[in-house]
Amino acid sequence: MPQDVTFDLPFDTPVSEHLEYARARHLRWIWDMGLVRSQAGFEEYRSWDLPQAAARTYPYASAADMVVLMNWFSLAFLFDDQFDANRPDRADRILEVARELIVTPLRPAGSRPRVVCPITVAWAQVWDHLSDGMSLTWRTRFAASWGRFLVAHCEEVDLAARGIAGTLDLDEYTDFRRRTVGIHHSIDAGERSRGFEVPAQVQAHPLMERMRDLAADTIGFMNDIHSFERERRRGDGHNLIAVLHRERHCSWEAAAEEAYRMTNDRLAEYLELEAQVPRMCDELNLDENERLRVHQGVEAIQHWINGNYEWALVSGRYAAKKESSVDDLLAV
Repeated sequence: MPQDVTFDLPFDTPVSEHLEYARARHLRWIWDMGLVRSQAGFEEYRSWDLPQAAARTYPYASAADMVVLMNWFSLAFLFDDQFDANRPDRADRILEVARELIVTPLRPAGSRPRVVCPITVAWAQVWDHLSDGMSLTWRTRFAASWGRFLVAHCEEVDLAARGIAGTLDLDEYTDFRRRTVGIHHSIDAGERSRGFEVPAQVQAHPLMERMRDLAADTIGFMNDIHSFERERRRGDGHNLIAVLHRERHCSWEAAAEEAYRMTNDRLAEYLELEAQVPRMCDELNLDENERLRVHQGVEAIQHWINGNYEWALVSGRYAAKKESSVDDLLAV
């Protein structure tokens, strides 16, 4: 199933007017921070076009905030590729760096990283800007989702190190993918990008919890479909199509069709629940300002579903016939 597989999404994705301004500053930043150290690494990274992803998923961010969001995007994607290249021998170092990335939001502002390498130093700087002006409630929520995302990636590395990668059944994989896709904290960052916070009682409501999970499933499954050919060539079993192929003993074509159906089912359920948001607001007796913030929170989910999809169709990150070349960011 190729990268250009399309879905019928009912959302429009605005694109930030600050894309080119922020892109230039972001690309300079990754050089200055040592996040790319070679021309090959830079060209590989630039082919991913993460600035476009940020501009589509956070279209209302200010010019300065758009640079910060692009910088943050680079850390998550580059860290992911540090252990995507069949290097299970690096599991201990990955775990050490991941711990540092997890605890950074839990330390006092301005704290220096205790595990020093390009990606931890860059994250400490980004977090100071990303958390600026946000409440302790938001920072705690973001930190929890960010931590679950990084722990899940460490679990993936551990499975590879023990030689049992690609052994999860469908239910296990669905739960696992919901964490590795990193959508919960990415939606949280949508609040930071527009300077609002979804009311805490809404975030805790079962309807919103399920909507966020369904958004994560939809995006994760779409990414699996778009990246399948690349991952199959690399022998990566952490992909919905590969799981279905193995568990159901069906052809690759049948597995791809089932993955496509599952993705559309998740999206359809999300849309059904989104239609119930006004009723939830009534149930919680929200005032006009609170309802506006809920509406903006729903828009943040929509921007991620469609913005990520539009970017994935053209990003070089998912190109099937290309050898990746990323630089080592975990060494001192």
